[in-house]
Amino acid sequence: MAEVGLLPFARVALEVATQVLPPYRTRFSKHQFTQPQLLAVLCLMRYEDWTFREAETRLREHQELRAALKLREVPDYTTLYRFLRRRRRRAVSVAIDGTGLSYNSVSTFFIRRLEQHADRSARHRHWLKWVIVVDVQQQILLAQRAHQGPGSDVRSLPGLLDVAARGAPIRLVLADAEFDSEPNHQHIRQRLGAKSIIPAKRRGIPQGTIRNQMFRAFPEKPYRQRAKIETIFSAIKRKLSSRAPGRSLSIQIRQALLLGLAYNLYRLRHPLIWEDVNRASVDSEGS
Repeated sequence: MAEVGLLPFARVALEVATQVLPPYRTRFSKHQFTQPQLLAVLCLMRYEDWTFREAETRLREHQELRAALKLREVPDYTTLYRFLRRRRRRAVSVAIDGTGLSYNSVSTFFIRRLEQHADRSARHRHWLKWVIVVDVQQQILLAQRAHQGPGSDVRSLPGLLDVAARGAPIRLVLADAEFDSEPNHQHIRQRLGAKSIIPAKRRGIPQGTIRNQMFRAFPEKPYRQRAKIETIFSAIKRKLSSRAPGRSLSIQIRQALLLGLAYNLYRLRHPLIWEDVNRASVDSEGS
């Protein structure tokens, strides 16, 4: 079990869960565990990649972790499983996109200038590509991955959406032309049972039935919601960080994934700020 950062994460997860959930579902509920406690344990499961049985075992072994979660007893794995199944979400609209993260504080402009004036190509490591799936209404991350950039992410769409669909059923997927492919449309519509809106790349008349439909009659109005993922990227880089520091690629990838986790916690703790941002976005679209 990774001890570094585990206890602080548990404390923050419980604090955030307490702000967004009532202590008990109804007044007739058993008062053995609160809903925030169970949700915090589920967050720890994702953070540590535990199974339900492993979560029960780790909590029994780790007294300080139980204290951080204010648990007098350890919930068994069936309690956690039933709580997760009970918290089914409504169908959501999601957007998927990627952005670049720097491994240090050097700007991309400086890197390009260095390469232009160097006698040979500069020994500069590639930046990190971070791809996320977000719920456009709640503006939280549902899935994420990171890899060395640059590169196309068209083939990563099915896997990321499958992960996102585990937390909430998906009814609409919005993506830019980078993810345009007939197999991606088919995966969204046949596997997930959702609607897909992805603009076709402008290289003549596209092949494929769905891509051809996108080319001939693109649904502009619902596609405007995709802009919210750009707002999320902007807020993350302004409020949290635009870097994924590390000497190795594996550490940089972990830093990017932790950035996504930190953003979700930040988002839950600052609802009023984000409501103002959403209202500003809507006002700008209507003007």
